[in-house]
This record gives sequence, C-alpha cells and structure tokens, in this order.
Amino acid sequence: MRLTGPLPSFRPARFRLPGSRRGRRMFAGSVLAAFGAVSAVVQFVGQLFPGAVSRPGPVLAGSVALCLAWGLARSRPQSAVRQEFGRPGMTVVVEEGDLFDRPGHLVVGFTDTFDTLVDDGVVINDGSVQGQLLARRYAGDARRLDAALSAALDGVAPVTRESERDKPRGKRDRYPIGTVAALGNRPQLVFAVAYSRMGNDCVASSSVHDLWFGLDRLWDAVRRHAQLERVTMPLTGAGLARLHDLDENSLLRLILLSFVTHSWERMVCRELRVVVRPGELGRIDLPETGAFLAGLAAGARRHV
Repeated sequence: MRLTGPLPSFRPARFRLPGSRRGRRMFAGSVLAAFGAVSAVVQFVGQLFPGAVSRPGPVLAGSVALCLAWGLARSRPQSAVRQEFGRPGMTVVVEEGDLFDRPGHLVVGFTDTFDTLVDDGVVINDGSVQGQLLARRYAGDARRLDAALSAALDGVAPVTRESERDKPRGKRDRYPIGTVAALGNRPQLVFAVAYSRMGNDCVASSSVHDLWFGLDRLWDAVRRHAQLERVTMPLTGAGLARLHDLDENSLLRLILLSFVTHSWERMVCRELRVVVRPGELGRIDLPETGAFLAGLAAGARRHV
C-alpha cells in the first residue's frame, strides 16, 4: 500500500554520541542486574555448600569483574542492524562502512540540474557522495559522467532553463524533482535521483516533501531496472542538501518507511543496504533503528 496524503511526522531524536548518556545508563543497568543475579547465585551456593565461599574476597572480586564484563558487552555500540521480512521476502540492513565498497546497485542523490562540476569545489563538493561517485566510478572523468547522464535523461523534458547571467556556473537545465537517471549496466547500476534543488548561487536545498517524492520515484526506477538485486544507498539527505528539518535518526526512519511501504504494494528488491559513514554513526541510535524495523516487519505481516 503506497502512502498518500500528508506525510508522516517524524520527531527528531536527541543528539547522541558514542558513550552517551544512553550508553552509560545501559552499562550501569546491566552491571547492577548482573550483580544482583551473581549475588543471588553466591548466596544460594553458600547455603548449600558453606565451605565454597569461605574466602569472600576472591569471590567478590571475581563477581565484580564478571559484572563489569557483562555491562561492557551489553553496552558496546552496534555497527549494524539487520531485519528479515517474510512478506515480501526481503532484507533491510543498516550498517557502517564505505558505500563504494559494497556490491550491487548504488543510489546517489543529485540536484535538479544534475550538476557534476567538482573542479572548483563550488558547484559540487568533492567529498560528497556525488563527488566520490565521479572519482571512484568514473575515474574523475566528468565528461563521461555527463554523457551517461545525458543518455539516461534523453526523453525527459526539462521544466525550465536558467540563463547564463542567473546561473553562471554549472548546468542550466532543470528537471522535475523525482527524476531518476539509471546509469551504467547491471549488476552495478547507479540510480541518480534528483531530490534537491540547485540554487543559482550553487547552494543545494531540499525538503521533507521533495525527499519523500524523490524516494517514491526512486523505488519505481529500481523495480524497473534492478531485477530485484541488492541496492545500496547512503543516508540520503544528510549531506549538503541542507535538509535541516530532520536529524539523522528521523531521516533514516523516513527512508526505511518509504522503502517498506512501497514494497508492500510491489516488491522493489530483495535487499536494501543503507550504508552510514563512520562520522554519522554516532548520531544514529541503532537499537532504536532495529526496533523500528522490527515494527515495520510486524506491520508487513499484518498487512498481508
């Protein structure tokens, strides 16, 4: 069932770093729970075998060490979550890593002008996902990437064209938000999705509505071209698109919700991987993400 009407609201989650208050609470709670359990066992054993705990010092030291180890193990930050969906048969993974090291098809966010110029760092930042696409998939050859984009966009009419005076740098044809250009060949297609607007000052901006609409068109394109194969994408919207309405947690939930609800209507792919940069992982609550995915999986079962 595809969602229509008003977009769901997302309450931004509290900013958290590794070793945050949540992690410290989990550590303290795990240590106390383990200490209570160990104390109960020691008292029980002491009643049955009085001589077994005749030297309380080593027993206490061992108990404390065991409880601390348990607390550390329980509070260790996660680096990935994985959720299997029975209906439709698919897997969703959220993990830390290098987006371009992952196999399968790739999603890269673009602006409505599909700009590619990174030479001066003004139009496209070379550290962005789009800049990395140019460097690592096209060996820095912007002409080759532009040719691939032109071929993929053939037949898509621009909605307007900026004048050279208004937009002196970069491309000037503007395509509709939600336009998707499928580049390359299977099994490593690149789905270039326009979800933000490039200002004439070369500052990109987007909104929750634009991202949601772009994702909707993205899943349609993936279903048409990817033949249900694995798709990998970044935390789209977390970079230089200036989508400030959502923090990383809420942005991730929006992407996952869009994918799952679209898949309820018609299967998109067998596996979606959202690969988060190490610098972004500290701002994402992976246990909450796992619970959110589990809730979506339960909802998918009820939907069927």
